[in-house]
Amino acid sequence: MEANFRKFEQMDMKRLIIKMALPAMISMIVQALYNIVDSIFVAMISEEALTALSLAFPLQMIIISIFAGLGVGINSYMSRMLGAKNRDEAINTAEHGIILGLLISLGIAVLGFIVPAPFFRMFTDDPVILDHAVRYIRIVMVFSFASILTEITMNILRTTGDMIASMKIQLLGALSNIVLDPILIFGLLFVPAMGVTGAAVATVGGQFIAMVYAFFLLRRNKAGIRLKLSSFRFKAQIIKEIFKVATPAILMMLLNSFMIIGINMILAGFTATSVAVFGIYFKLQSFIYMPVFGLTQGMMPVVGYNFGARKLDRVASALKVTNIYAFLIMAMGTFIFFAFPRPLLFLFNSSEEMYAMGVVCLRIISAGFIFSGGVIVYSSYFQAIGTAVYSLVITLCRQIFILLPLAFALSRMIGVAGVWTAFPVSEGLSLIMSLLFLYRSRACCSDKNQLRRAA
Repeated sequence: MEANFRKFEQMDMKRLIIKMALPAMISMIVQALYNIVDSIFVAMISEEALTALSLAFPLQMIIISIFAGLGVGINSYMSRMLGAKNRDEAINTAEHGIILGLLISLGIAVLGFIVPAPFFRMFTDDPVILDHAVRYIRIVMVFSFASILTEITMNILRTTGDMIASMKIQLLGALSNIVLDPILIFGLLFVPAMGVTGAAVATVGGQFIAMVYAFFLLRRNKAGIRLKLSSFRFKAQIIKEIFKVATPAILMMLLNSFMIIGINMILAGFTATSVAVFGIYFKLQSFIYMPVFGLTQGMMPVVGYNFGARKLDRVASALKVTNIYAFLIMAMGTFIFFAFPRPLLFLFNSSEEMYAMGVVCLRIISAGFIFSGGVIVYSSYFQAIGTAVYSLVITLCRQIFILLPLAFALSRMIGVAGVWTAFPVSEGLSLIMSLLFLYRSRACCSDKNQLRRAA
């Protein structure tokens, strides 16, 4: 087991971050591909179906936020315990995570029969859009247990440095979704056409396949992490440590959902097409953002382990290297969105109205990508060292206190384009705030020169 973690302390940092992050980045890109393919297939049904998925997206993001945030909390505490050479506490943390995930998914399943209909009526009274949206999200919520158990298991494996296993799980889930989508949506291979319902069934089907494979890989991991729920020992301190990081992380990611809801409400005051365009943007931007999220997934165990081992020079080095890689990815994304907006929109069977609005949307919002990379890296860094409250504050300002008021004000001044303009402004201000928190933070490094190099 010790040999498995020696790379965290000794390997060249540029190589280590790539080694840790590349599998996650590949799986994230495939996941982004699935998200886009899903919408492409649904767009073939009708614009109403595409709008329904755009409206359902925030609720879906809320579910994902809860699962991913819990996974971050488990990852953070397990990494620190492994760095402190306390394997038993790390294993017990993983067991607590599995039980918490099951309890949370049960609550989400119950809410799936209560929340969707009144939620969607806030945005539209179109009966076709309402029917599509309710049927889609209800299936996703009722069967959410597969998604949360997969997410928790992947985070457990990441803490051991096994990023390949996590990549395999996400690849299998995403590819299963991609294969199931056309079969269930359009009725291929003697399966009846299910439309939007088929898209939801394909989603949960892929998640279930990924869950089964995740548990299979967890049982075979080489780091000595063996879960035995029969010998589970409840410890309130572990719950506290998990939620110390998970709660800010969940809230931080929930803010993204609330931001989408707020933007959709502003756009709904213009046209349904603007809501659909914003939905298309969010699908496309995942191709740029997902690799950066994968990059930070590779960084977090490295930072958490070395922080637990008090190797602060390694912590600073990991932060610096990750920032450089993130900047390069986001700069490439800005170029693609500026240079090829029409080909990107063509993928979604866009009308002329969607083309006219979408080109402006993609070009304006992508101007903020180069700021976003640093914000994402610093947020993940604060989570890794157990001070996720900084991430929460940054995201709260970035997506609620700055973005939404600015989007509302600018939309009244210059129309829909004002909504798009609010995004790069918010990202720039958030990066400045992130740097201020980095320099204020004494939890990571006491050496100001290390902090300056890391920035």
